[in-house]
Amino acid sequence: MPGASRDQIVGWLGEALKIRVRAQPEKGKANSSLVALLAEILKTPYKNIRVRAGQTSRAKVIEVSGMSDTELRERLGALLPERGET
Repeated sequence: MPGASRDQIVGWLGEALKIRVRAQPEKGKANSSLVALLAEILKTPYKNIRVRAGQTSRAKVIEVSGMSDTELRERLGALLPERGET
């Protein structure tokens, strides 16, 4: 969600993560902010994260290289409640 009051991962929305960024959706600014936020939160270099699909859509597919699915889920799990929990 671009144009938010602050950058933050809100939580799970079904099988997807809901993430808000302050940047506006113009000239790739929101995508860059999204990648930077994920890099910071996951403690991985910016270059290891890319928007694989949905560059102009609110729904995006993000690719994270340099860590396993298990490690990615563990890092996200440390920040967020599991799916279905409130």
